[in-house]
Amino acid sequence: MNPGLLYAALAYMAWGLFPIYFKQLVQVNAVEVVMHRMVWAFVFLMGVLLVLKRWAWLRDVARQPRVLMAFGLSALLLSANWSVYVWAVQNAHVVDASLGYFILPLVNVAMGFVFLHERPRPAQWLAVAVAASGVLWLTLQAGRLPWVALVLAVTFGTYGLLRKVAQLGALEGLTLETVMLLPMAAGLLAWWAWHGQGALVQGDPATLGWLMLGGPLTAIPLLLFAAGARRIPLATMGILQYISPSLQMLAGVWLYGEPFEPTRAIGFYLIWAALVVYSAESVWLMRRRAPVAKSHPDSR
Repeated sequence: MNPGLLYAALAYMAWGLFPIYFKQLVQVNAVEVVMHRMVWAFVFLMGVLLVLKRWAWLRDVARQPRVLMAFGLSALLLSANWSVYVWAVQNAHVVDASLGYFILPLVNVAMGFVFLHERPRPAQWLAVAVAASGVLWLTLQAGRLPWVALVLAVTFGTYGLLRKVAQLGALEGLTLETVMLLPMAAGLLAWWAWHGQGALVQGDPATLGWLMLGGPLTAIPLLLFAAGARRIPLATMGILQYISPSLQMLAGVWLYGEPFEPTRAIGFYLIWAALVVYSAESVWLMRRRAPVAKSHPDSR
């Protein structure tokens, strides 16, 4: 078996099981959880870089203001995405959060069209239209926009767009983002501790242990994802990515008893139908191009 399949599947499974982790921290404010996640991810990533001795990129990046600005924006988007996600898990909106990651691939198609001038294929436009009808149905059924799902999809879609055109790899990019977020995160945690608030002074050892675990839980799935993405086709990654929201939704409904009424399910069915169209067309195109690539090998 291609090891890339295993790496990617493990990454998406880890992300899919995140609600179980964050449910262990319901007694900690969502913003504080995110601040701890930033700090301990920074500590873990520094350890990884120390072991790998990969520091040269820091000197190069320091001389490129535009790269720093781009990663500053991506860091803010990432922190916003994390904050909404943790809040959603802590406030019984795990199913809504899973919806955000179900529609994310189709948001990426739309963003590619708007910002990168990509030309979606007819089947991709059909998938986007069907998914949009599902979101509209959920809005009409609930009487409000599914804001948790939309914020998660848009923030992470925009984050992915910035990282797509970035000059750094997964490890270096996440490290730079945590470096930029560290002053804010460490400053807020220190402020709360100074005033006798927050888990650092009020939390028990178990809570502090769960918070520190957020460092490796943030970095390891991303490194697995990067390793998998280098070894398997993009279309395969596109199908595997549905592992994550599927596990999240199952956790929300079966583990935590969140409602999933038949009327609401119609909106999900429409979005799943859109994903079937999107994935099937991607696989068909990949198989169609494979013989062409074999018949025109690289002359180098």
